[in-house]
Amino acid sequence: MYDTLRLEKGMYHIAGKTFSQVLEELDPSLNYAGSELAKLDAFQRQLKRFDIRVNGAHSDRLEKFFATSDSAALFPEYVSRAVAQGMQEVNVLGDIVAATTKIDAMDYRSIVSVPTEDDKTLKDVEEGAAIPSTSVKVQENLVQLHKRGRMLEASYEAIRFQRIDLFTVTLRQIGSYIAKMLLKDAINVIQNGDGNENPATVDTVETAGKLAYNDLLALWARFGDYDLNTLIASPAMMQQLLLLPQFQDSNAGLTFHATGKTITPLGANLIKTTAAPADLILALDKNYALEMVIAADVMMESDKLIDRQLERTTISTIAGFAKIFQDASRVLNMATA
Repeated sequence: MYDTLRLEKGMYHIAGKTFSQVLEELDPSLNYAGSELAKLDAFQRQLKRFDIRVNGAHSDRLEKFFATSDSAALFPEYVSRAVAQGMQEVNVLGDIVAATTKIDAMDYRSIVSVPTEDDKTLKDVEEGAAIPSTSVKVQENLVQLHKRGRMLEASYEAIRFQRIDLFTVTLRQIGSYIAKMLLKDAINVIQNGDGNENPATVDTVETAGKLAYNDLLALWARFGDYDLNTLIASPAMMQQLLLLPQFQDSNAGLTFHATGKTITPLGANLIKTTAAPADLILALDKNYALEMVIAADVMMESDKLIDRQLERTTISTIAGFAKIFQDASRVLNMATA
């Protein structure tokens, strides 16, 4: 059935569904269980149908997509997947986001619950007595959504003979730029809040400009009922962390040299990024601190791409972040004592 489907522009404009989802409904992957096509999704089966090779040294030229009107309809989805791949390669949001919410509008209010010490204690309830309640309410202010993207400026005539594999590298780079901007948005919300008077509590080091292991222990202790399981730092701050004697034991050194990943005596995952402020360390419980709100995944002007009008085509995504529990994140400031 996959080789008889009629592909058209309209498949990109069905509300609430991506092109791949539309393809899967028309050509379910379950129908291919046990066959040689079982490992391919509906889009990949269409690439096979038109013999379009997108990977490797022997990948086809871009003009292969435009051999027929049906195969041309696959081009925007290929672009979307390549950009998404680039986003995923550098994406660390999965290590700091507790919940992801997809919406079909531009307005969204998150929820908030601020339990008191009494709320945290589950007391015995006498027979016939009322069960204590926890208050959950909608935030006063909307989550700020940002459109992040890049402009693709290239004529079809200029790139038609280029190998698809090479063009994919460019698209992946666009995806990496978008992912880094999303991370910067997330860090800003962790530090300054989401507009609902919920910035992270700022702790300071004992000696201005100098990080000591005692500062990290004090930060860990202040988390109370939450776990300090994630630290976010700039490259400069990461260097200070790694210079601490407690980070230079044999196990830490072997892990760093073997995998490039660092471990901390506190057991926290350490994330190095230029999106973090140079003089701050952001600490959080990744299971309770941050919500990601997605209004639109990777978007592009699909009609233009299908019609070979690649000049100044935008590739973008719309997303924002909200605080869940304010006390689940804190900031260690190196600049002041």
